[in-house]
Amino acid sequence: MMMSFLRRGLSAAAGLAISLAALPALGLTVQEVKSPGGLTAYLAEDHTTPVIAITFAFKGGSALDPAPKLGLSGFAVSLLDEGAGELDSFAFQSELQDRAITLRFGDDSDMIRGNLVTTTPSAARALELMRMAMTTPRFDTEPVERIRRQILVGITSNQESPGRIARNTLMEAVFAGHPYARESDGTAESVSAITTDDLRAWVKSRFARDRLLVSAAGDITPVELGKAIDALFGDLPKATGLNATVRQVAAPAKGRTIRVEKDLAQSMVYMAQRGIMRNDPDWYIATVNDYIFGSGSFAARLMNEVREKRGLAYSVSTSLAPYDAGSLMFGSVGTRADQADTSIAIIRDEWKKMRDGGPTQKELDDAKQYLTGAWPLRFTTNGSIAEILLAVQRDNLGLDYIDKRNGLIEAVTLADAKRSAKRIYDPDGLTVVIVGPSPKALSAKPAGSKPAASKPANANPAKP
Repeated sequence: MMMSFLRRGLSAAAGLAISLAALPALGLTVQEVKSPGGLTAYLAEDHTTPVIAITFAFKGGSALDPAPKLGLSGFAVSLLDEGAGELDSFAFQSELQDRAITLRFGDDSDMIRGNLVTTTPSAARALELMRMAMTTPRFDTEPVERIRRQILVGITSNQESPGRIARNTLMEAVFAGHPYARESDGTAESVSAITTDDLRAWVKSRFARDRLLVSAAGDITPVELGKAIDALFGDLPKATGLNATVRQVAAPAKGRTIRVEKDLAQSMVYMAQRGIMRNDPDWYIATVNDYIFGSGSFAARLMNEVREKRGLAYSVSTSLAPYDAGSLMFGSVGTRADQADTSIAIIRDEWKKMRDGGPTQKELDDAKQYLTGAWPLRFTTNGSIAEILLAVQRDNLGLDYIDKRNGLIEAVTLADAKRSAKRIYDPDGLTVVIVGPSPKALSAKPAGSKPAASKPANANPAKP
């Protein structure tokens, strides 16, 4: 059945609408494909290697999990490839391995995601396995309990992770009472309470065509993709009645400092203030400023001031975090426990300097050179291309976004950067969480103990 839409030489006229955007700067052509069944996908067609990547997402993520069953989304997506249809977990996983098929599912606060990478000869079976995982997952007792144990072990481990403690405490402080403030993995109690019936109900409510986004890259034609997405998703309900949105939320206008006392050799510090949404007119300006300030690794001001000049931390960074219903600007630093307050004071001072003076012309030029020069490096595999095309759809950036993106960065002027920095950077709005020993405990320790700081976890995934 699945082979029919992978045959070459079919006409594109058979109920398939295609829009094209040539992207000469990257050698890509992005096509908007509308299937005979009315589903839409973005495609970057490339027949140089026999590899196909398909990425998809359903709007509505872990933020929708009911409080008594918190962690349900993560539990469910971990089980979708643990047996489906006639295949139990071992048989399903064996087929993936034997055919060199990569099939993964995941969740974040706002979406449920799936990724498939397959060679062209295995594509028909790969697509069938992906369809089965979404429509007829088995949820057999052995994999359900095995995955539950793994999640519970992870929850226990996270309770002792300084980075996880810092991030969770920060999210609870800045998004108090909102679903974003919850630990998406759930608690031991909530995960233990999830039943097989809950998992089956989750599948029925979360997978619907009205919340679907699809992208593909590689050795597949528009006609083949149109037939594939109809076969994959055409039998899903058009809607399930699920409200996939959560209420808007904003971080407090006034920040505060929270200490979580732990007997550690080093402190983990997370901080955040109100951020900027992805559709804000200043997004590209803010992206450039963030690179200059904290996300540009060794080129960033914070790395220079905190690590290079003073040797206070292994890593210090910032990032922009635009969720669907709110936004943050994150910062983090891992530093010697006895230097945590000093590091924070320097970061606050640099935050003020960025607000009051913005970047220099040289910083701006260097940032734009890097951000535009590195852009093509994000298109090195079919999988990465499909992921970016999905983000383009999600954020309604337009079919020609990939080619015009560098122009948007190049258009940022020094006046733009200074204006936007004054608007966005708010040192008084910073909520700071410090996980480590208290000042009293530090003063009681013998002098001379100076272990190196470890690299903190990244607070937020990048946006295109």
